Amino acid sequence: MKPILPSLALFLLSGLPCMAQTTGADNFEKLEGVVVTASRLPSFLGQSARMVSVMDSLAISSIPATTVNDLLKSAVGVDVRQRGPEGIQTDISLRGGTCEQIAVLLDGISISDPQTGHNSADFPVPISQIERIEILEGPAARTYGTSSLLGAINIVTKKTSRSGLESRIEGGSNGLASGALTIFSRGKKVGSSLSAAYSRCDGYTRNAAGGLNMDFKTAKVFYKGDASINGFKLDWHSGISLKDFGSGTFYSPKFDDQFEHTAKVFLALQGESSGSLHLKPRIYWNHGEDRFELFRSRPDIYPFNFHRTNVLGFNIDGWFKSALGKTAFGAEVRNEGIISTNLGEPLEKERKVRGKDAWYKAGLNRTDMSLFLEHNISLSWFSFSGGASISRNTGNDEGFRIYPGADASFTLSRKLKLYASYNSSLRMPSFTELYYSVGGYKADKNLKAEKMQSLEGGFKYLSRGIRLVGSVYALDGRDLIDWIRDASVEDAPWQSVNHARIKSLGEEVSLRLNPSILLGRPGFLLRNISASYAHIHQEKGSKNGIQSYYALEYLRNKFVLQADMKLFKNLCLDLSYRWMDRIGNYVEYPSNKSVSYKPYSLVDARISWQQPRWNIYLQAENLLNAKYFDHGNIPQPGLWLKAGMALRL
Repeated sequence: MKPILPSLALFLLSGLPCMAQTTGADNFEKLEGVVVTASRLPSFLGQSARMVSVMDSLAISSIPATTVNDLLKSAVGVDVRQRGPEGIQTDISLRGGTCEQIAVLLDGISISDPQTGHNSADFPVPISQIERIEILEGPAARTYGTSSLLGAINIVTKKTSRSGLESRIEGGSNGLASGALTIFSRGKKVGSSLSAAYSRCDGYTRNAAGGLNMDFKTAKVFYKGDASINGFKLDWHSGISLKDFGSGTFYSPKFDDQFEHTAKVFLALQGESSGSLHLKPRIYWNHGEDRFELFRSRPDIYPFNFHRTNVLGFNIDGWFKSALGKTAFGAEVRNEGIISTNLGEPLEKERKVRGKDAWYKAGLNRTDMSLFLEHNISLSWFSFSGGASISRNTGNDEGFRIYPGADASFTLSRKLKLYASYNSSLRMPSFTELYYSVGGYKADKNLKAEKMQSLEGGFKYLSRGIRLVGSVYALDGRDLIDWIRDASVEDAPWQSVNHARIKSLGEEVSLRLNPSILLGRPGFLLRNISASYAHIHQEKGSKNGIQSYYALEYLRNKFVLQADMKLFKNLCLDLSYRWMDRIGNYVEYPSNKSVSYKPYSLVDARISWQQPRWNIYLQAENLLNAKYFDHGNIPQPGLWLKAGMALRL
């Protein structure tokens, strides 16, 4: 076992389990009253005709996690494949798909990265400022537009309800040290919050020369504001995320001293009117910069890759009531552009990389245009939502395409509901999939857009102290994009192709119990316990001897068990167990043998001492020190200890 050097801390924010728990009330019923955006028309979770799951503040506080990426590992339908720890680089996918095939949103604003899905899960907001996480599984073009081939993840941040501050500091194994500060201000009409966070780590592996190769430094700043002016609501946010990290063998096992720098800027403004015609306009800008070094700090050996992306979007949603129900409509225009040293078509005039001895030589620009229409009917025993998205992207020649969908729910009793849905969606290739043709990769700039259709049925049983949800779904994906290579040919390049048609059949079930309510004992030791299981079976149209980077790999089985306990008046314990079984294989380096992924189990735990204004905790991730791989040739960390304190004023 590696030496473990946990550091003590001085300040930490509130919101850990004991303080988040309530007594004498059923939090499951409260969850049903949360407004979610599973359709173009926001509705209560309990009324939604779509299978959508929500990680509310209670669930978030009960998970031993300190990053958004780690939180999502506990969602049974989400596959979180990390390369670096602490959210440095994470591929997040749904229902057997890839990290490119989901839409990632922040307060309803898309922050998906058109350069590569590897950078989409880069959240500028600290975990303490998250109100809830909405996870919509399955195609969602008519709700979230393009990119939502297999669903969407929406991070909803907190609105300020008071004035004050929260501070946190944390330390742990492998030289981990982090801290954060959030300042709140609440006036009669305007509220705002400003948070800043910093973290650094030496990493848990070394390169062949003994140097750091999984180390990192990150800084995040996030500002959120809201106002109400004559009944018109305004919300805005801005965020910055900076990362410098050793990327080890992230992209090739032959080179163990890779390095990457990323910088993200997010700006968004959205409004919401009231009245008979409800309108919600949004405008946003996302900026990204990426520098990849195959050999850290050695451009003389191999030139660095520089990329700069800009995304400018505008959309407007509207809805109105009539005797026939509620009708929603909308439109979106999203422009995506990149300039790069190697991604895109040759530029007419090269542009210098700011502050570096390098030039942007290529670029690409495309615009996506979408129209949405949806109608909703809600009765005491039945609800229905049906509509379509009409989309066109200037990056291909497919013209306007229609992607329909319909959801229905049936209330059989006060406790039991049934669901059924059909939905479809598309996704444009990322710039990397279209143009990355260096270092053993050969991209195809003529890739088609991916298409997906889904049929789903499910149920929800809700009783006092019990929440049981289950679903069965079938997916049919065409023109799916993957990087593949001929494993029988030595040094064969990885090629991006529309090679796969995949049909999937999956099942999910989740059970959450509140023993204190079920037993009628408010002070019962076990506060909440949940168990979830997901299974996928895929039928793939592929050839023997073809090795896949993404599409022919998927998480076949996932089981999650969680419990949070109150041991004494102020002492809480949170436990999380995950078992993962992945289909797929990789070529082990340097043996050059084909190796299948092995199932693995992980146990995380956190014990905390709570006071009204402060708390302290000790957290252990991978408590049993399991050895495992999320991606081939990238070993994941063993036992990792963290300790921290927090203050709330």
